[in-house]
Amino acid sequence: MSQPIVECIANYSDARRPEVIEAIIQAITSVRTVSLLDRHSDTDHNRTVLTFVGPPDEIEEAAFRSIAKAAELINLDQHTGEHPRIGATDVCPFVPISGLTMQETVQIAQRLGKRVGEQLSIPVYLYEEAATRPDRKNLENIRRGQYEGLKVEILTNPERQPDFGPARLGTSGATVIGARNPLIAYNVYLTTDDATIAEKIARAVRQSSGGMRYAKALGMLVEGRAQVSMNLTNFKKTSVARVVELIRREATRYGVAIHHSELVGLIPQEALVDAAQWYLQLDQFEPEQILEKRLYATTQAANQSAAPHMDFLDALAAGTAAPGGGSAAAYAGAAGAALVAMVSRLTIGKKKYVEVETQMQAVLSNAEVLRTELSAGVAQDSAAYEQVMAAFKLPKETPEQQAQRNQQIQAATLIASQVPLQTAQRAVEVLELALLVVRSGNINALSDGGSGAALARAALTGAGMNVRINAKSLSDTVIAEALLESIQSLELRATEIESHIRAAIQERGGFATG
Repeated sequence: MSQPIVECIANYSDARRPEVIEAIIQAITSVRTVSLLDRHSDTDHNRTVLTFVGPPDEIEEAAFRSIAKAAELINLDQHTGEHPRIGATDVCPFVPISGLTMQETVQIAQRLGKRVGEQLSIPVYLYEEAATRPDRKNLENIRRGQYEGLKVEILTNPERQPDFGPARLGTSGATVIGARNPLIAYNVYLTTDDATIAEKIARAVRQSSGGMRYAKALGMLVEGRAQVSMNLTNFKKTSVARVVELIRREATRYGVAIHHSELVGLIPQEALVDAAQWYLQLDQFEPEQILEKRLYATTQAANQSAAPHMDFLDALAAGTAAPGGGSAAAYAGAAGAALVAMVSRLTIGKKKYVEVETQMQAVLSNAEVLRTELSAGVAQDSAAYEQVMAAFKLPKETPEQQAQRNQQIQAATLIASQVPLQTAQRAVEVLELALLVVRSGNINALSDGGSGAALARAALTGAGMNVRINAKSLSDTVIAEALLESIQSLELRATEIESHIRAAIQERGGFATG
């Protein structure tokens, strides 16, 4: 089975400082297996759209790093541009490309939103398929009043409270994160500099004012020309060709024409094929008639027998500080959770175990949640360590710089302590589930349940070492002691669970675990 792929099309509120965009791109591409597909910057909009793809955990980490970098470099109090915006990273949607469902993509948005809110103190609103309220499904509703209006309303209006993070805006504003189907961002330029004509045409196009379904449109002046700026949210129901023809007819009413058009970011091949089929009137056309499509299908079939790359283990073995022990601990915990899920699946549906089926269904559900969270922890631990290293590289020539550097080091070190603590907590939860499967699960998979427990304990041990070494560097002894007490409590609980696991394996399997 091929690895799941997710696309992220993040919008950043800057296009006039190339060095800022380069820094954000570097943050994205610093995550292994994430590829930048497209960069589109518009200086009039003062907005850049970056499209990148990768596996779920890695794309989530890359998005987080980019949001953190944008928050560091973009000040909304100093930002101007034609395009509406509320944040440095204004909107960050995820699109499932292959190998995962929309619900799994929603979970990516939810996890990222929670992390951005907690670790970066940036208000986060969830939208589209991830929206928590019907009125937040549409981006326009969330972005009402833009940064300046939201900065005031968020303090007093309960309707503007974020889904995650503080109810106040800093200079990086707020971020809108969501999951959606593929969207086409498409701009049409007119043969006039009269923006009011573009506004009238946009009103005729967009669904909210009686136009075409799945079409959002604004009229504005860009590069000296009137522009109809659009997002087409379902090109299968409302095609690009139909929208262009409507704009062409509306433009004629005002004595102007289409000068040219442009794509912002990427477009699905199917949308272009639909447009070509419509304009060329190819009624009997079949997509398999495209040469490149046929060639791709042939080469994909030939490559399916290739062995998967062991990217994480290769990175772990490399002579770099990250990923390190904390990431390896999370990886071990995820493997333990996977084995627990395996035993659950081997138990569910078996007549011999019908009495524990409901329990095993619950175990399976919890194990899969933990597997996802621990898998994400692999990249999160590396990112936390890199933030510590970045803080140590800050300038320290003046007393002010020294104070700021020390503050950043302490903040990053605290996060580097909290991330493995979360791994440890989840590892203990995996142990608790492992106890259930070795006690009641399919006896033919008893050793697998025990192996899952062993991996979870290894995860706890490795995570505990990382908590202790980072807590030792914290100047706030109260916080440090609380971290140490938490890990000690988890270890005591794990030791107790392990004794029950050994007893169950001895009783049901007739062998000791050593």
